[in-house]
Amino acid sequence: MERKPPPPPLITMEAMLNQMVSHGMGAEMVNPAIDLMYDLLRTFLPRPPVSAAASLSADSSFPDGGSGDRLSTLPSAILRDIVSRLPAKDAARTAVLSSRWRPLWRSAPLALVDAHLVQSAGGGDSAPSAGSGSGSGSVSVAAAVSRVLEAHRGPFLCVHLTRTSMGAHRAELALWLDLLASKGVEEFVFVNRPWPLDFPLPATIFSLASVKRLYLGAWRFPNTSTLPRGTAFPHLLELGLGCVAMEDRDYDFILARSPVLETLLIYTSQRHVNLRIISRRLRCVQLCMSIVHDVSVVDGPCLQRLLLWEASEPSPRAGSKKICTRIKFGHAPKLRSVGYLVPGVHVLEVGNTIIKVDTKASPRTILPSVRILALKVHFEVRNEAKMIPSFLKCFPNIETLHIKSEKSYEPAGKLNQKFWQEASGIECVQSHIRDMVFHEYSGERSQLAFLKFILENAQMLREMVVVFVQGILSSGDNVAAKLMKDLSSVKEASKSCRVVILESSISRGGTSWNCQVASNLDVADPFYYCY
Repeated sequence: MERKPPPPPLITMEAMLNQMVSHGMGAEMVNPAIDLMYDLLRTFLPRPPVSAAASLSADSSFPDGGSGDRLSTLPSAILRDIVSRLPAKDAARTAVLSSRWRPLWRSAPLALVDAHLVQSAGGGDSAPSAGSGSGSGSVSVAAAVSRVLEAHRGPFLCVHLTRTSMGAHRAELALWLDLLASKGVEEFVFVNRPWPLDFPLPATIFSLASVKRLYLGAWRFPNTSTLPRGTAFPHLLELGLGCVAMEDRDYDFILARSPVLETLLIYTSQRHVNLRIISRRLRCVQLCMSIVHDVSVVDGPCLQRLLLWEASEPSPRAGSKKICTRIKFGHAPKLRSVGYLVPGVHVLEVGNTIIKVDTKASPRTILPSVRILALKVHFEVRNEAKMIPSFLKCFPNIETLHIKSEKSYEPAGKLNQKFWQEASGIECVQSHIRDMVFHEYSGERSQLAFLKFILENAQMLREMVVVFVQGILSSGDNVAAKLMKDLSSVKEASKSCRVVILESSISRGGTSWNCQVASNLDVADPFYYCY
């Protein structure tokens, strides 16, 4: 069988685009790459709370046969609530209904989404292309945003500005931040388009004292070492940083100056990430599609989730030394969900102990609070797969285990059944795991050996879900029947385990990871929906 070449080393988006420009590539090649980056960026942004596509209907008939404007007779507080649920353009239009409505839109909390203004500005529904610069559509949308912000007295429930090249509208940029600071904004999504990706974010962003939810995209973060001592986000609960160029000191600054921050999301960072988590209120941290050197949970008394998706060092070039990402756990007594950890790629450190193959479980090397663990495993790489038992021993009270099997382009010795037979004494497997989901099962012997190991040892196991790689179940090879036959020979430790076979809805190498769902603490298992 012809062997596929290994994937290229992961580089930051900023480095990739700069390389394209430095090599003299024209706009016909650079612009699609930038547009692809913005497509990725949109997947991490929260959806606006209002929609311009919503349909409206009304019943004009009256039970008594009469007619009249009964809506306008409602109390002003209710009318303002109605207006606040409309897109800004439609909210402003209510002023023409009657004298009763005329002042309402200016006093109702407003939702302003510049994407809703694109069509009326002649730009259609699509976002401006990377090469659009300061075209007429961008100018019209920027002017419309300025008019709304100046005309409305505030507050603003949300403002989403994602369709403007900020470098071409510097004066408007300064005006917008000043107006939002003086009139109040609770949710602010602020994305720069199109190039450069590291256009400097004005330090006046910190003047938005009222903001509770802040998402920034495609900026260079202000130099926090030069900011005044009192600079802070006093009410910020949720922070998303997408394709933002930041230094290590900036992350430290944000955590120190956001006293009530609960959710931090870092997505496609332009720079390598070294994150020290010191926060009294932080509950969820996500690191997605970024090159990560180091994550250290120093002091997180409220931290419940540490989620890593495609967050590690880049793959080394052939012959070069492998560089691993350190994940260190300190004080995190409420930590409940962790993953995806990658044995052999992530170096796990608990307290002051680096977890190795021969590390024995002890009170100094365990995280007893964790109930949900997700591992991403290259079963075809022996040195990585053999770290699985060591990782599992660090989490003795796991109730739900997710295993995602990853294809390796450089197989290096699979583990046999004998290895798993000797991997005994793992407390979470023997006494606590109730549910296990094996993602991307393809029928490899090493995968089957692991499934048998779980069935033979997990006394509390209630359900094992095996999610086959997309297309395998419909291939006609009866792989599901073969798996059930192989598992039927196992002497199960649990007398009430149900095996469920599914097929992934995602092509191999893809993902359905949703940053907003994963951050939602009302969702019990942030990994369960990813198939």
